[in-house]
Amino acid sequence: MIDAVPFFFALGAVAALLRSGLRLPAAVFETLSIYLLLAIGLKGGIEIARADSVTLGRDALLAVGLGAAIPLVVFPLFRLRFGRADAASLAAHYGSVSIVTFAFGDALLAGRGIEVEGHLALLAALMEAPALIVATLLARLGGGTGRAALGGLAHEVLANKSVLLLGGGILIGWLAGPDGAAPLAPLFVDLFKGALCLFLLEMGLIAAERLPDLRRAGAFLIGCGLLLPPVLALAGWGVAQAMGLGLGGTVLMMTLAGSASYIAAPTAMRIAVPEANPALGVAAALALTFPFNLLAGIPLYLWWAERMLAAA
Repeated sequence: MIDAVPFFFALGAVAALLRSGLRLPAAVFETLSIYLLLAIGLKGGIEIARADSVTLGRDALLAVGLGAAIPLVVFPLFRLRFGRADAASLAAHYGSVSIVTFAFGDALLAGRGIEVEGHLALLAALMEAPALIVATLLARLGGGTGRAALGGLAHEVLANKSVLLLGGGILIGWLAGPDGAAPLAPLFVDLFKGALCLFLLEMGLIAAERLPDLRRAGAFLIGCGLLLPPVLALAGWGVAQAMGLGLGGTVLMMTLAGSASYIAAPTAMRIAVPEANPALGVAAALALTFPFNLLAGIPLYLWWAERMLAAA
């Protein structure tokens, strides 16, 4: 059976390329983003209430470590082509995570009946911030960022909409538990996939509009945007093995490691590294890495995890 969800992204991209004028109202798009973050958080919080606290703490440390390590690995690569500020900004985009990519992976696995450890939503929330901090420090090594920028970054990381909504949803789900959250299921569970489809339609429109930025950036960035996801996903696979995750959790950890942020990272880098070109990170993350993961990456990660599980 072919999953229909990624076709909505493709429809949006085609509509933009044809200059159809199609666009979701800004208020609708904002509402969908709020809904998706809360729904992911609630689901994760409910499962965290059942989780082993010792295992949860260990996995949280491993996830934070992975989020901090990725920008250190990819920064030298981007320095081959870009200045320190742009390289640090790109490292932040690829070290942080895409919650929408995570949501798509979760929905794909659910459609195939593959169970996922509930605390993966918490790990996704924890992995957003470390890369932003590490990338800012990498930029500062060149004297490009001051204390004021770091203060602004701290506020942006802690008060970021995605962090607040995802973290708040996790907390509500954890406090309410399965029984308390059961009345919310018709809204936050049953309608989730339909809302994701509408959100991806708009993301396809936005991604296609970023293609001119990619042409200006050149073949090097295009290559990085397509090759980094599967390479970084292998690091996610290694961390998933250390956590002892099952098939579904392993695929989502690979998805998080191989994703790139196009919401939190651009906003944070605009504050922390203002001299960086914001078009580079957004174009690579949104027009290359995001569609790659939707159309090829996540199925590839699932294939890899199944083969490794069968060989174990």
